[in-house]
Amino acid sequence: MTTREQILDAAKVGEGTDWEFKAAKGGLPGSFWETYSAMANSEGGTVVLGASEDESGKIHLDGLSDEQIRKYEKNLRDGLHDRHKVSANLLSTSDITAMPVDGSQLLVVRVPRASRHQRPVFLGPHPLTGTFRRQHEGDYRCSDAEARRMLSDACEESRDSRMVEHFTLGDLDPSSLKQYRRVLEAVRGDHPWVNLPDVEFLERLGGWQQDRATGKQGPTLAALLMFGKELAIRDPAVAPNYFVDYREKLDPTTRWSDRIYPDGMWESNLFQFYGRVWPKIAVALPVPFRLEGVTRKDETAAHEALREAFVNAIVHADYAAGGGIVVERYPDRIVLSNPGTLLVSLEQYLRGGVSECRNPTLQKMFAMLGRGERAGSGVDKIVTGWRSQHWRSPLIRTQHQPDRVDLTMPLVTLLQPDTIEHLKVLFGPRIDVLTPKQVQALAIAREEGAVSNRRLQSISTEHPVEIGRMLQGLVEQGFLQSDNRRRWTTYRLVGEEQMAGAHQASLFDAKASGTRGEGGKPDSLHSQGDSIRSGGDSIRSDPLDSLHNGGDSIRNGGDSIRSDPLDSLHNGGDSIRSAPSTPEADDHLDEYLAALARPIASRHRAPTAQVRAAILQLCMGRFLSAERLGLLLRRHPVRIRHVYLKPLVTEGLLRLKFPGSTNRPDQAYTTADAPPAP
Repeated sequence: MTTREQILDAAKVGEGTDWEFKAAKGGLPGSFWETYSAMANSEGGTVVLGASEDESGKIHLDGLSDEQIRKYEKNLRDGLHDRHKVSANLLSTSDITAMPVDGSQLLVVRVPRASRHQRPVFLGPHPLTGTFRRQHEGDYRCSDAEARRMLSDACEESRDSRMVEHFTLGDLDPSSLKQYRRVLEAVRGDHPWVNLPDVEFLERLGGWQQDRATGKQGPTLAALLMFGKELAIRDPAVAPNYFVDYREKLDPTTRWSDRIYPDGMWESNLFQFYGRVWPKIAVALPVPFRLEGVTRKDETAAHEALREAFVNAIVHADYAAGGGIVVERYPDRIVLSNPGTLLVSLEQYLRGGVSECRNPTLQKMFAMLGRGERAGSGVDKIVTGWRSQHWRSPLIRTQHQPDRVDLTMPLVTLLQPDTIEHLKVLFGPRIDVLTPKQVQALAIAREEGAVSNRRLQSISTEHPVEIGRMLQGLVEQGFLQSDNRRRWTTYRLVGEEQMAGAHQASLFDAKASGTRGEGGKPDSLHSQGDSIRSGGDSIRSDPLDSLHNGGDSIRNGGDSIRSDPLDSLHNGGDSIRSAPSTPEADDHLDEYLAALARPIASRHRAPTAQVRAAILQLCMGRFLSAERLGLLLRRHPVRIRHVYLKPLVTEGLLRLKFPGSTNRPDQAYTTADAPPAP
């Protein structure tokens, strides 16, 4: 239940992802229903009626009369039961409450997150036109594709268990099926399924179905994804957006030190992808010398955690969405990213104990090989296994447009010596009077760019309320500054922007003068990660290792794969090459753009003129998409496009990369005086 203190705290920081304030002086706002749909289809939230927001973003608790409270509460309940108004009533009696706050009477509506079977919650007669979602402090209308994916997730029958008509056993890769049998035999011994004919074997796995009414039979979606030939997988009836990609970025002087992707040299189904990529990421983990009896034990709890995370990315992916599965290995972290949304709330995900899988047949196929939890304990295994190495806890992030789930597995301990030194430089002797937990929060803000209540919950047993008070205390003491909202509030180090600006200036000077570090080597600031042990020991306890020796990986394959939309986000692909002396050089482009955008990105609201100026500065000498600008400025890309980019193009201050096709999804913008695109 929402409390008075929570409302006052939320009013201090304004509207956000899970808080909305509406004046409601002239009646129940029509926009309430859009917010109801958006919050229900996102992470839930609270709507406060009887409060207004001025131009500066400050919230005023104006209040409502007793008559207005009664009238609005009746209007709400009538609307919730009207299926012409909204598709589902998620509210219980206690979710609509009248509350006195500072002499004002407010009507508070708590909107829970809808379950996967209730989504989409939509307005009017049709889900494809009346579905909304919440992003930052705004509600946006979902596209047809987003609404259809919610409808698909809501179906009782799993998508991957359906038979795909007009496909046969010949669309499966025989060697993949044979290798799977060998691994199953190695793991399960003389399992009765091992020697069954292919069709019967697939039936047991859920990979083959027969329609008893029509007599039609064929492979399921799961079988095609797991064992299929690439051409069959990419068929429009299967998964036309399918893409898998492993990117190894251990050498900062090259784009990739290793890469595995569908290059035509192997059948890029999920079984083959897993078998090729697992040894690549497993070798990043240390392997201590341990004996069990007379046998060396080559795996640790961290290996089990990483395997669980890898399989989760595969079995929870939405293969109808774009973007594909991307696994990235850096010197200090491993990042696993898959298309789709979480089927449970973030809170439920972190608590564990509930198993909601988008592709249960794929999950069964991996579970038969001893990979992947099916009892809702996978998250616990991931977190516990990672903590066993005293590494920073894994960090999960979700994003929309496109829908993706990213899990970052850090390979560094929480308190790095250089982090402590940095905090001492930033805050001086003040840092010495802080508690270990406060220093830990500052360290995360330094190492990860920001810290939040949810992030600290993942590494602490403290109650969220206590964590919130500690973070607010660090704000009041001048160590942190808040730049978002309530449950999703993030905090950044005070003074970090100035240091980043000074550091960027030094980078520019070094670039212009060709300055090198001692001994002619690059500055040590840009060669971090050398101390991370990659451990040359191969992990031979996984039978899949013996099937693939990594010979298919592409060395230094610098050519970008245009079918993957993530390339434009990670590789600076939108940039126009500038003169060599400018700071936009590839190796520092992301840092440079982030520094330019930070004055706007760190603020919830900024004057229009300042946002326009920041966009012009970011687009000077390079093409950037609305999505890229949205990420840099922490603004919704649709708002960026319509409120800023279109007027700037009309005024002649920006020009399009593709002027003849204004609605292209990869449209990008640069300043009018930039050279033409190649």
